Amino acid sequence: MAISKIKSNSIADDAITSDKVADGVISAADVADGTLTNAKLQNSSVTINGSAVALGGSTTIETGTSWQSSIFVADGSTGLTVEAGKGYWINTTSGTVTVTLPGSATVGDTIELSDYARTWGDNAVTINTNSLNFQGNTSPNPVYNTSGQSVRLVYSGATQGWIPAVDDDVSFETPQFYTADFLVIAGGGGGGRAAGAGGGAGGYRNSYSTESSGGGGSSETSLSLSPGITYTITVGAGGAAPTSPALQGGDGGTSSISGSDITDITSTGGGGGGSSNASLGLGRDGGSGGGGGGEYNSTGGSGTANQGFNGGGGSNSGPNAAGGGGGASQVGGTANVTGPFDGGNGGDGLSSSITGSATTRGGGGGGSGKTGTSGVGGSGGGGNGNHNLGNSTAGTANTGGGGGGCHDGTSAAGGSGVVILRMATADYSGTTTGSPTVSTDGTDTILTFTGSGSYTG
Repeated sequence: MAISKIKSNSIADDAITSDKVADGVISAADVADGTLTNAKLQNSSVTINGSAVALGGSTTIETGTSWQSSIFVADGSTGLTVEAGKGYWINTTSGTVTVTLPGSATVGDTIELSDYARTWGDNAVTINTNSLNFQGNTSPNPVYNTSGQSVRLVYSGATQGWIPAVDDDVSFETPQFYTADFLVIAGGGGGGRAAGAGGGAGGYRNSYSTESSGGGGSSETSLSLSPGITYTITVGAGGAAPTSPALQGGDGGTSSISGSDITDITSTGGGGGGSSNASLGLGRDGGSGGGGGGEYNSTGGSGTANQGFNGGGGSNSGPNAAGGGGGASQVGGTANVTGPFDGGNGGDGLSSSITGSATTRGGGGGGSGKTGTSGVGGSGGGGNGNHNLGNSTAGTANTGGGGGGCHDGTSAAGGSGVVILRMATADYSGTTTGSPTVSTDGTDTILTFTGSGSYTG
């Protein structure tokens, strides 16, 4: 078959007609719907807020916080559940409120809260994190309690969770605590001299298990300690014995645990025992009260509520027997006023197993007798009284026991106190001063301070 020759080696400029190309562009009529895909295009997406979005796709464009037109009025019982992207005016004039955050969140989600009536300082806003992290923790629940405060929360991801981008005071709202139990016993009071009464036991405060505190008090609430905070431990000395006749015994020293983020635990020193002196015959008030001296029907001193009991009274006739000092679990014994004029026994102390074994502490000192029997110290370190020219015995060291009173001899000092902390071994920091005894019981570590020192959480 014959091949026709191309007569020209080029295509003339006007060879492609205008109905096929208009100004260099193929007309819409020559392109069927849907025939050009994204893959055929040089630029198949657009960038919005730093992210590529395919042509024909969709995305949400951040337009700012949507503030709610209605004011949430807290009443102390109704909670508020909030949503990302919204702002809330919260009026706590009539009560507190718990604000519950969303149960799920995406990085960049934002929630804003504002104190509508400047009353958050009176009625706080508590945040329920709804199991998501807040500043890296799921507990405790953050509390906002500054009047006029505004809070802007932004979700950063699972690790740190919600982070306050603005909260006015830039505080760490989820500090971490751990629990520690305590036994804090003050120094016991000294015994009186000359018809002298027994000294009262040092105040006794206990949070361990369900064990009682002194004076009939219940077990107290355990401490919440914070990592990095230093807690100062003070152990009270025993009350001094009088240096001459007809004087009251000295009061015991205070024992305490104090720290910047706790309510201090303070136990009051035991009251000194009374004597035969008309103006110094009364037992002194204290953690437990000192006994009344053997003159003028002297009464015992008062104990401190939830720490110890009153001292027993003395006689006003015959050989003038004196009362016993109060103990952590019992009132001091009253002297026998009808013969044989025995001195009153010291009140008994309390037993605690905070160290892992049961130990009784906080006994009152015994009061003196002359022709009869002198009182014996209460269980838990109380010293015995004595009569004639004998000497009474001191309260046992680190029990807070009261010293025994004497008639004509030398009375005795009270026993020093003790402070004991018990916490999970996993929480124990190992940082102390004052050389406490460190022991373990099961999964717990126990610190026994027989002298003042400190523990850093």
